Formats: sequence, structure tokens, C-alpha cells
Amino acid sequence: MSTLAPVDFYFDFISGYGYFASLRIEALAARHGRSVNWHCMLLGVAVMKVMGLKPLLETPLKGDYVLRDAARYTRRHGLEMARKVSDPMMDPRPAARAFCWVKRHHGGLEGAFARAVFDRYWRLGHDLSVTDELLTLAGPLGLEEAALRQGIEGEESRTDLRDSVAAALARGVFGSPFIIVDGEAFWGSDRLEMLDDWLSCGGW
Repeated sequence: MSTLAPVDFYFDFISGYGYFASLRIEALAARHGRSVNWHCMLLGVAVMKVMGLKPLLETPLKGDYVLRDAARYTRRHGLEMARKVSDPMMDPRPAARAFCWVKRHHGGLEGAFARAVFDRYWRLGHDLSVTDELLTLAGPLGLEEAALRQGIEGEESRTDLRDSVAAALARGVFGSPFIIVDGEAFWGSDRLEMLDDWLSCGGW
């Protein structure tokens, strides 16, 4: 077993760039003998409440760039997505609570669950703010639907999500994706190549 510190991967399910990075982070980490710790955060808290900024698409000038940049990225990596970055965003909290419940009660499955949520939301275009949509992910991962429903609706997962968001802010996480490894932070899917180089060289 590797003694190297894991890669901490922070994400919000409504982040298209978070989705892009989620497709590559496990393989990137594995190339360097690292595991990945998955952590959910909420852009609505970090960006709007703490930083006082508008969502990317509502920011003058930047919004137009993001639409072009996201389309360019999907073409470059051959991705097909039913959901557009410009489509209305779901409420990410039910999916984030489900993730927290899986992480607490089925440790080791949280990465697979997060990838399944990202896939169903971005590639397939389903609204995962609806609990019944989230429950469709249970069976393929060996989870019980009734238990997952209780987890999503229970106070435990709400508390865990609040704690997860607070812990992310305490580490300086302000976006999705946000990656921390060996005390070094990398923000954005366009930093994955730099992260790869950093891990190859041991930093600079």
C-alpha cells in the first residue's frame, strides 16, 4: 500500500468543470501512486456568500468566455453531454447530502457514487435535485434505495454536508474542482496538467 498522501479532490455537482476533472482525477492520481479523497463543497456558499461573487455565467464578459471554453473542452476530450453549461442548474444539496451519507456509511464507495451522480447529471441530463432520480443510482452500487432515501432526508447528512462545506472553506477551497496535495492547491480542470507535472517532479 502506498504511503504517499492522497489527493484531496473538492467538487460541486453543479460545476461543469468539476465534472470534467472527475473524469480524470483517479487515473491521474494513480499514475503517481496516490489515492483520491473525494470531498463535496457548495459553490453557492463559497462563491456567493463568502466571496460575494456572482455565478460565472452571470458575470459580465466572463460568462461568454465560460460558454466557449466549456464547449472547447468537450470537443477536445470527445465528451458528449445532454446538459449544457448554460442550462438551469439543479439544487445540488440533495445530491451532496446523498454523497455525505454514502461516504459515512459506505466508505470506499463515495468516489464511485460521485462519478455516477456527475454522469447522470451532466452526460445524461437528469435533474438530481429530485430524490427519486438519486435513488436510481443505488442499485448499481449495491446500496439499498430505502436506506439512501432516509440518508438524503435525514438530519445526519445535513450536518455532515454543513461540516464538509465548513472544512473546505477552512482549507481555502473556493471553487470546483479544487485539488490539494502535499499542501499545494490547484484550482480548475485546466490545472490538471500542472498537477500531473507537480506530482512527477515532486514540486518546484
